[in-house]
Amino acid sequence: MTTTIALAGKGGVGKTTVAGMVIKYLAQTQTGAILGIDADPSSNLNMVLGLDLEWTVGDIREDMLTQVRNSLMQSGAAMGSLPGGVTKAEHLDFEIRSSLAEGDHFDLIAMGRGEGPGCYCAVNHNLREVIDAIGGGYHYVVIDNEAGMEHLSRRTTRNVDHLLVVSDPTQRGIITAERIAAIRDELDIDIENTYLILNRLSGEMPAPLQERIAKMDIPLLGVIPASAELAEFEFDGRPLVELGDESPVYLAVVRMMEKVLG
Repeated sequence: MTTTIALAGKGGVGKTTVAGMVIKYLAQTQTGAILGIDADPSSNLNMVLGLDLEWTVGDIREDMLTQVRNSLMQSGAAMGSLPGGVTKAEHLDFEIRSSLAEGDHFDLIAMGRGEGPGCYCAVNHNLREVIDAIGGGYHYVVIDNEAGMEHLSRRTTRNVDHLLVVSDPTQRGIITAERIAAIRDELDIDIENTYLILNRLSGEMPAPLQERIAKMDIPLLGVIPASAELAEFEFDGRPLVELGDESPVYLAVVRMMEKVLG
C-alpha cells in the first residue's frame, strides 16, 4: 500500500525544502522505496536531493508528440501510434522509467515544463496512468506541487493521504495558504488529511499570527525555524539532504512527520 504525501504553497515559501526534508526523514526511518515527484516546473527538488536530472516528463512528452507528428506526415498513420507500432502508453512507460533519477533509498521524477501549443489531452491521460502505475510500486510517494493545487489532479489520479500546505510567517502567507487549502474540495482526488506548516519563523510566533492560524479550518502541524545553516547550504548549492540530523530544520520536520505517520 502506498502512502502519498503532497506539498503545496505559494512560490518562495520553501515547500521544496520541506519536501526534501520529508524524503530524507522517510529514507532514514521508514522501510520501503520512496518516489519523489517534482511537479513544480520552477522548483529544483533534484538539487535539494543531490540528484542529476537529464530528462523531465515534459521533455519526454514533447519528444513523443514530435515523433507522432513526423509519423503522421510521413505515412498518414493514426495519431495513436508511433514508429514501429509502439503505443503511446508503452513509449511513455519506457521513457519515464528510464528517466528516473536514483538516489539512496529514493527515486525522483521531474514533471518539467508545462505544455506547449500542441494537443496534449490524450498524452496527458497516458502520462497520468503511467506515473500512477510507477508510483504504485513505492511505499511512499512525495509530490512537490506548483504554487497552487489546480494541477494536482492533472498530474495523478492517486488519492492523497496527507497534504502539507507550507506558508511563510506572514498574514499574507497564511491567507494564501488558506486559499490553497480550500481548493482541495474542488479536486477530482480525495485528500484524507490537510495540515499547515509554518516555515522560516524567527523567534516566537507573534500573537496576531497565532490568532489568525487558530481561525483556519486546517490544523497547524508545526513550525520550522529560520536557519543560517540552511541559507549557507543554499548559497553554496549543496544538497539540503546533507543537513545534519541535529539541524533544527530537520528535527522540526522529524517531529511533524512522526505526528503524521503515527
